[in-house]
Amino acid sequence: PETDKPEYNDSGLFDKTALNVFRTAMVKSLGEDVETEGYAGLMELALKLNAKFDAEHTRRRTRTILVSLFPPFIMKLFPLMFAEPFPAFSAKLNCVITAATSKWLMGQNKLFDVESEELAPGWGDGKLQGLQIERCRFLEESGCASVCINTCKVPTQEFFIKDMGIPLTMEPDYDSFECRFKFGVSPPPQHQDPVFTTPCFAQCPSKGALRPGHATAREPDMGNLSTAEARRGAVSAAEFEALCESLAVEREYDARVPSRDDFVRKLRTWVGGEHSEK
Repeated sequence: PETDKPEYNDSGLFDKTALNVFRTAMVKSLGEDVETEGYAGLMELALKLNAKFDAEHTRRRTRTILVSLFPPFIMKLFPLMFAEPFPAFSAKLNCVITAATSKWLMGQNKLFDVESEELAPGWGDGKLQGLQIERCRFLEESGCASVCINTCKVPTQEFFIKDMGIPLTMEPDYDSFECRFKFGVSPPPQHQDPVFTTPCFAQCPSKGALRPGHATAREPDMGNLSTAEARRGAVSAAEFEALCESLAVEREYDARVPSRDDFVRKLRTWVGGEHSEK
């Protein structure tokens, strides 16, 4: 973006609490912490997570982090009691809740209407089922498209689809740093998703070198680590270059919402596990 980076205030009680809870979950998944406090420390952890694991494992761990933020009974009952019987209501509800609770992580947002032809069958009329992040803080601070994709876009989509039972597609824009959430819209296959064929934005330390043979890729300039100084040394220059290469589509994710039987089976497994522990 041509405008200066916004100034953020993380002093609010909810913001500080949400950041600390999210950070604690990331530290548990990563197995280590960093000295940096606040949001900058959270971004260091995100970079370390991407550098330590391959793309698929990073996405899987991030989805597990998201699941851990909610009480288990909500995760098991919501698909059966809300998403499946009331799909349109559930899509709108989750859009509003996400808008209200994610500003500390992604910045200011606004609701918008999703085109009805984009929606999966039965998932509402599109009215106020879209959430536009005006300038995603996480995307801008990460400094690399792979961090956005592997620790936000793909795991968040899979979290809503596979755990909440709601189709979701996310459309980050690497020029403006906007991101559009569309609840009730199934994501396209990876090979058809433009995000996976777009070069990393200009400020990335590896200068857009996403993968070998990319049409617009340039030779990496690993001497240019001005973007948050590679999160103050959280990862090395070589690791940052490897992050961009991790965008390669190594598999097609399953964008189908699980069936009611699948969710019932997960509930029974969870209940059985709870009982066995008592």
